[in-house]
Amino acid sequence: MYAVIKTGGKQEKVAEGQRVDVELLHVAEGDEVGFDAVLLVDGENVVAGPALVGARVSGRVVGESTGPKIRGFTYKPKNRARKRWGHRQHYTTVEITGITRGSGGS
Repeated sequence: MYAVIKTGGKQEKVAEGQRVDVELLHVAEGDEVGFDAVLLVDGENVVAGPALVGARVSGRVVGESTGPKIRGFTYKPKNRARKRWGHRQHYTTVEITGITRGSGGS
């Protein structure tokens, strides 16, 4: 069974036992975390829309990690304007422990 969750402005397809990197959650390592913004659940039948009321994906925080280093450079000719910048995104690694379907509407 898999589910599609929404977290950090992005959508992730997750399954039980899978480790997934999501936007930084500021949660201690080993704590339980739940995702209520479930967009789709697929088991024997695909469940989406109003039938997902009460659906939940639960997981356990495994640790934190960082993404790749992104480097940039801006330059404006004739003005001697140069700017070098970098960015490295921080992620929380979550191991998915359970997917529950919603009791859902009609």
